[in-house]
Amino acid sequence: MTTSALDRDTDGAERDGPATGAVGGSRAFAWLLVITGAAGLLASWVITIDKLKILEAKVEGKTFTPGCSLNPIVSCGNIMESAQAKAFGFPNPMIGLVAYGVIIAVGMGLLAGARFRRWYWLGMEAGCLFGVGFVTWLQYESLYVIGSLCLWCCLAWVATIVMFWYVTVQNLRHGFIPAPEGLKRGLLEFHWVVPVLWIGVIGMLILTKWWWFWTGGTA
Repeated sequence: MTTSALDRDTDGAERDGPATGAVGGSRAFAWLLVITGAAGLLASWVITIDKLKILEAKVEGKTFTPGCSLNPIVSCGNIMESAQAKAFGFPNPMIGLVAYGVIIAVGMGLLAGARFRRWYWLGMEAGCLFGVGFVTWLQYESLYVIGSLCLWCCLAWVATIVMFWYVTVQNLRHGFIPAPEGLKRGLLEFHWVVPVLWIGVIGMLILTKWWWFWTGGTA
């Protein structure tokens, strides 16, 4: 099996430490966490600001249209004012402002040489699993219930999927998640296949859902 940048710790040495030990991550993995966390944080921040502007406009008896509301399909305003946008009783982006910030902090820690124990990595796995499950639900609601897309939400979806998958790869590599050796080798060798296919499927669902619109037809 070939060794990629994702297989090497920040000191350049390969590490497959015991499943109970503290391990770090490669520079590539650390930067991936920083970048995906920053992308998600940016999306959450912009959505939060636009949501506040919508609320302020309502108080003043006016209407505010977010800049990413481009047409009847790509309409961030429709998403922000939906019931799904506050699934837990408060705006969803508030979760992102905290969660993506934590991911950035972990990535920066890894770049500085930090190592974390098994329970910490499994905690990250659980958090990322919740995140990817939540955005998958939001994808369904956006496409098939609300009937609109939010570009900033799409950015958060992609960031969450990528970070979830590579946290999973990290845990598989160090034996924190048990898996058959053959499956483990295959996933580590072709680690890029799953996120590419995953995001590609979402893109195809978006394309086919509104094919009439993208091709200039009618519903």
